[in-house]
Amino acid sequence: MADERGAALLRAGVTSPRATFLELFFDLVFVFALTRVSQRIIDDLATARRELLVEIAQTLLIFLAFWAVWTLTAWVTSRYEPERAEIQLVVVCSMLGCMVMAVATPRAFAERALAFALGYVAVQVGRPLFLTVALRGHPRRQITVRIAAWATVSAVPWVLGALLPGRWRLACWTVAVAIDYVGLMFGWPTPRLGTTRASTWEVLGEHLAERYQQFFLIALGENILVIGLSFSGHSFSRASSGAFLLSFVTTGLLWRIYFHRAGHLFAEAIRVSRSPGKLGESASWTHLVIVGGVLMTAVGYELAIAHPHQRAGLAWAFFLMGGPAIFLTARARFEYEIFGRVSRSRVVGVLVLVALMPVAARVSTVIALASATAVLVAITVADFARSYGRPVERPAPG
Repeated sequence: MADERGAALLRAGVTSPRATFLELFFDLVFVFALTRVSQRIIDDLATARRELLVEIAQTLLIFLAFWAVWTLTAWVTSRYEPERAEIQLVVVCSMLGCMVMAVATPRAFAERALAFALGYVAVQVGRPLFLTVALRGHPRRQITVRIAAWATVSAVPWVLGALLPGRWRLACWTVAVAIDYVGLMFGWPTPRLGTTRASTWEVLGEHLAERYQQFFLIALGENILVIGLSFSGHSFSRASSGAFLLSFVTTGLLWRIYFHRAGHLFAEAIRVSRSPGKLGESASWTHLVIVGGVLMTAVGYELAIAHPHQRAGLAWAFFLMGGPAIFLTARARFEYEIFGRVSRSRVVGVLVLVALMPVAARVSTVIALASATAVLVAITVADFARSYGRPVERPAPG
């Protein structure tokens, strides 16, 4: 009887692969959260030049914390029935924890450190503990027990770091994030209970693919917010207007490059893959880097719109050119995951952006942004020329 009640939480074969409205509602928090993350970087570049690397490292840890919460929630709703009241409660509570984290993000390494850490720990520890109880005697509860054990271990440096000042906080939270991601990578190995890689989980592949595509769109939505807020907060000068237009075009190009062929066939690739869980796990890491590149690009938008005539410098050029380069690098890996090959235009585009970075550091921000946009335009044209008049390529997961 207990096994049957636990099994009722798992997705059945007739379950719709589409994301539920509750999951889309959950995603709204991350539009706000990602905006807070990119704003931290913008503030770092404007006010913390002496300790810029430390400030960027802090923001990276915050971003990784948000990603860990979102991706594990996506795997939960892909593995368990999202229409069940128990799973809906998990999603809503995760949403509340993320909202606390997002509100605390601007001062997460200052007076709001404890709020950020407790919000994160509450989600990461509370979710697997609740599922363990809800699964009752079902054999799969061993997975949630292992996840809860690892989350409890990482909770110690999270809370301890929130109580300690300065560099100690950064060190503790670095250890905490490392524990979380090592557990995720190696299947939360636990004495006597063994290990279970996420790649071996029975998940609804189409649902998982749709969720990662939706998170990419969340990141693009954050870009639109940054563009609009930056431009509305500054004078409508000719240079700022040009940077605004270039930023919007670049965002459209990121969307086009992502969804061209591979993005459209992601769900089908998981469906035909001999190891859907393995492809899903690989794609989760790929999308982490894709979203990171998109956020970096958004920082470049803010710099170009707010300071169109200012010389970029190496730090600003890293975001103006490096953001699109990181996006293209991850997009090339995504293409390999879907087709088992990589388009030459992706590789050439990354090399050109990296080569242009020292040049971009010597010109104005709007010129640097225009250069990055031109590279993305060239890639988009190459994609169109390569696929024009040809049948749609079938996925062949690499």
